Amino acid sequence: MTRLILHGELRQFSPAAAKVQEVRAEGRTVHDVLLSLGVPIGEAAAFVINGEQVEADAVLHEGDTLEVLPAISGGASQGALDGVRVLDLTRALSGPYCTLMLGDHGADVVKIELPGTGDETREWAPPYIGGVSAYYLSINRNKRSVTLDLKHPDGKRVLERLVERSDVVVENFSPGTFARLGFPDETLRRLNPRAIVCHISGFGQDGPGRAWAAYDLIVQGMGGIMSLTGPRGGQPAMVGVPEADMVAGMFAAYAIVNALFARERTGSGQVVDATMIGGQVALLSRQAARYFADGTVPGPEGNVHASIVPYQTFRASDGFVNVCCGNNALFERFVRAIDRDDLLEDPRYADNGKRVMNRESLIPELERRLAELTKDDVVKRLREANVPVGPINGLDEVFADPTVRHLGLVVEVDHPVAGRVRAPGIPVGMSDTPPSVRLAPPLLGQHTNEVLREAGFDDAEIATLKKDGAI
Repeated sequence: MTRLILHGELRQFSPAAAKVQEVRAEGRTVHDVLLSLGVPIGEAAAFVINGEQVEADAVLHEGDTLEVLPAISGGASQGALDGVRVLDLTRALSGPYCTLMLGDHGADVVKIELPGTGDETREWAPPYIGGVSAYYLSINRNKRSVTLDLKHPDGKRVLERLVERSDVVVENFSPGTFARLGFPDETLRRLNPRAIVCHISGFGQDGPGRAWAAYDLIVQGMGGIMSLTGPRGGQPAMVGVPEADMVAGMFAAYAIVNALFARERTGSGQVVDATMIGGQVALLSRQAARYFADGTVPGPEGNVHASIVPYQTFRASDGFVNVCCGNNALFERFVRAIDRDDLLEDPRYADNGKRVMNRESLIPELERRLAELTKDDVVKRLREANVPVGPINGLDEVFADPTVRHLGLVVEVDHPVAGRVRAPGIPVGMSDTPPSVRLAPPLLGQHTNEVLREAGFDDAEIATLKKDGAI
């Protein structure tokens, strides 16, 4: 028998929507097996046999495990935000990441872009995929694009009608810009008292930082994250992804959902002020607690923990691993797993407090031993001993990892120009209202006519708007 695992929406083709089933597949190709079960090949993004990605003509053998990943995660299922209309006036990263999250959970996101140019990330390249910016593709799925000139009187009229029909309005212009275009908060709330209006900025809509330019690197530095990142005694380092932008978008999406929930009680919308600097300060967590407790200003600690030993990165013979021993029992299992039982007899390492004091003698002993083992060997030994361990993976290893694949953290969607596009999947699952990838990142203005017709504009009006340059 062959163990078949259908991920995501492909479960609908399994009896009782089961994720795992046993099938007779020995000597047959992946394509033939799926065809016999009624699983459409075109809805599958990848086929994995025993942890290795294969083509559809690969032949299965007795005892194999076949995993099938969906081309579009979650299919057309209704997410938790199904029926929520989001008017997205954002560009670059923080705002689009916010609306990406809302769209993944079922919201109808209408992305407003400037005619002719659109979101500036359309030009943030290379790399390109089929001539389309990979950066833009990564954060704009599940959205419909409408081109609209907000400086044109008729463009303003169109936007007013869209505001009237929306549950959420999100913008990340420089503070005050949207108001100068004729859409201050009071106007938006007059047009639609139930709408949630969300502003995303670097440093807030008022106060001393409202006029400051905000880019991810700037805010990582100002918010303290960079002061904590990097090698001990070395130069501060930024995080390897634009987390200041992304965290701001996450907190904005979180606040919007809270506001929608509150609206169910009150019947009214409200204004949300989400900031990049706010997200950074919120992440300071235990380091802030340390500062507030005794006034210590922490600096970069590298990949070690100030209060736990060993809790750090080690170099194996062919790569790096992280090991975390948060208590004495874990330390004992750790040293036994790597054949260094002798360290248990040394009174300097009898408990965590002593290990912290004697870090300088203990860590070299561990480093020498782990350097003799491969990365896979270290991980295997420590996992078998139930010691927290993990490899430091490059992205090629991340996206080949069986756990990442099992959780549906890689999705594919067909783009009309770029072809089949892969992207990180949706990081949460929900039993009754699963999130999904339903739409490819849109072409500039791809849905203008469609959205305007839904808003009540007839074809003649749309033609006039286009002729006059409003759309």
